[in-house]
Amino acid sequence: MIKEHLEPRLYQQTIFNTATMRNTLAVVPTGMGKTLIAELLTIHRLQCYPSSKVLILAPTKPLVQQHAATFRAETNLKDLTVFTGNVPPAKRAAQWTQAQVIFSTPQGLENDLVSKRISLEDVSLIVFDEAHRATGDYSYVFIAERYRKTAKHERVLALTASPGSHKETIEEVCRNLAIEDIEVRTSESPDVAPYIQEIDIEHITVQMPPEFKQIHTALKRCHDARIDDLATLGVLNRQALMNKTSMLKAQAALHAQAARGQRSYEHLKSMSILAEALKVQHALELIETQSATALNQYLAKLQKQAAKGQSKAVQNLVRDVNFKSAQVLLDKTRGAGVEHPKLRAVQKTVLRELYSDKAAKIIIFNQYRDQAVQIKQVLDSIQVSNRIFVGQTKKGETGMSQKEQQAILEDFRAGAFSCLIATSVAEEGLDITKVDVVLFYEPVPSAIRTVQRRGRTGRLERGKVIMLITEGTRDAGYRWAAHHKEKRMHRVLAQVCSELHNGKRFREDETQEQFNVAGKAGKKDAPTIIADHREKTSGVLKALIDKDADIELRQLEIGDYQLSDRVVVEYKTVPDFVNSIIDGRLLSQLRRLRSWPRPVIVIEGEEDLYGIRQVHPNAILGMLGTITVGYNIPVLFTRTPQETAALFLSIAKKECERTPKEYSGHAQKPQTVTEQQEYLVASLPNVGPSLAKRLLAHFTTIAALTNATEAELMAVEKVGKKTAKELHDLLHTPYAPDE
Repeated sequence: MIKEHLEPRLYQQTIFNTATMRNTLAVVPTGMGKTLIAELLTIHRLQCYPSSKVLILAPTKPLVQQHAATFRAETNLKDLTVFTGNVPPAKRAAQWTQAQVIFSTPQGLENDLVSKRISLEDVSLIVFDEAHRATGDYSYVFIAERYRKTAKHERVLALTASPGSHKETIEEVCRNLAIEDIEVRTSESPDVAPYIQEIDIEHITVQMPPEFKQIHTALKRCHDARIDDLATLGVLNRQALMNKTSMLKAQAALHAQAARGQRSYEHLKSMSILAEALKVQHALELIETQSATALNQYLAKLQKQAAKGQSKAVQNLVRDVNFKSAQVLLDKTRGAGVEHPKLRAVQKTVLRELYSDKAAKIIIFNQYRDQAVQIKQVLDSIQVSNRIFVGQTKKGETGMSQKEQQAILEDFRAGAFSCLIATSVAEEGLDITKVDVVLFYEPVPSAIRTVQRRGRTGRLERGKVIMLITEGTRDAGYRWAAHHKEKRMHRVLAQVCSELHNGKRFREDETQEQFNVAGKAGKKDAPTIIADHREKTSGVLKALIDKDADIELRQLEIGDYQLSDRVVVEYKTVPDFVNSIIDGRLLSQLRRLRSWPRPVIVIEGEEDLYGIRQVHPNAILGMLGTITVGYNIPVLFTRTPQETAALFLSIAKKECERTPKEYSGHAQKPQTVTEQQEYLVASLPNVGPSLAKRLLAHFTTIAALTNATEAELMAVEKVGKKTAKELHDLLHTPYAPDE
């Protein structure tokens, strides 16, 4: 079912053969046809299990669309469906039932799994593209775990060009995806080497202008003063303050210690000063590697934060004499029209490449969206056609819809413009057949990202990679860091492969039948927990599903989780709890919770409750007292989503023992007619028990209430225009069931 003009290469056939027998991680250079391996295995699994489905996952929507287009062009497979977040959930469930090969981002699919709209039971193959992402809390991990527990015919194919440079990271990917074999190919592999196109590597070094050096010196003095202060306090040693990475680790360690009760003056002062030092570190990075404009935008943001009093660390920083000096020098530099020499280097390099080949396609990679805008401006100034390509999350005016992304890529492939200015969204997997030059505006210290960026060129013809480096800055260090990490990646891969072939296992030994039996046994007497639909991405909900809880998603008017007919839980993380005190949400939530017989508040996290957002401890203590004494609501503390899930299950099971009957999503059922009237009206949106009584007292009957106009509703105390309109619309809108 692969179209006749496609002939699998020897290495593709070899990897395919391995993947037919075992869950396989395939590490293959970019542009070497990993998708064809997925196509071959898809056809094989559907031939083995004709009534099954195949799921192709990729981290971004453009990449998902690309895979679907490739499958349509290269195979004769039918019933191919692309899952997107723009399709209503009910229709996605119908599409899942009808389709045989589904292409999706993991985030959307994860939501469907949590909502029980789909099941992986009949999926005979999952392809995890860019499999190096299968670490931590990324959606790949949850999907793979659910797949192992539910699939009748499990098979995993994980694809990547760069799985990571640390043994622990590669092993985590293998463990999370239940990998049983690894197939590694490099550009030197005998069966791959004949197909590798040469890539010329060029490093262009630029010098910081004197004006930039002055700004850098002022910022460096500001930074070093904070490092000296930290060393004097004695909480952190100099080794922990060597670079940005070590400082971030030190910051995490300080917060963890504070959460465990370490709150001495030296400790708290170190936390504040370290936060200042990290902000100066970022400013140094911008002046070294980006532009004066980028630095000016960042400093202006800090000034605005200080003016609003959002952070004491920022307020201290903007008052620093060296920080002020840097701002003054920066204003003079920008006034004189001096900019980072990289911008001029971009112009010269692009003109040189287009002079050699007018039809050349060039991708310029840059870390920051705001800087991408400035790169576009300098290319516009020399009349070089270009477009920006960024992700969908809005930031300023540079966010893009999925349709815009697709249109830009299609235009670039067709040669409608010369330069694609891209952030990290274009690093992974996008197949643009002929890219002549990849220009790194700055080196990145990641082996994975360096390999991904470089892999955009040299696919069918000889390619070129050009890297801009500011001499004497972190650019040079990042270049060599990525180089050495890439070398280490290949050494570590060889070691992991050797251990795997010598008997090491990355998945549990239970058979699939044992998994299924265990899952069914665990759910036999599982209590039903109702979760608010907005919790579907929560770690707690995933942990409950892992524990085989029976989950029902609803739109809850009160609380986040309902554990029985009388227990409702308002769930908050530590920062959210503090923020809800500040913005006043908590008091309104408490009033609503009080309508339930057994309301509970659960606060999750290891952060220090008294160290969030500089809220005075007395304010937090006072609120805790109000909750427990004033509202008679218990407050429980947990550390992790797993611990929270275990607590919820324990309460729900005890409630089941109290009354085995099923429960509704409301509080305890009313007995008298009056109680029933109040109960019914209180269930209306934004009403609640108190307002229900006022509405009934005013209109005397529910019939009169339902026939009331907006003006009549507003005559009731505490019913505003918005609430009146919502009630009127609800009570007078014709019923239209979902199809």
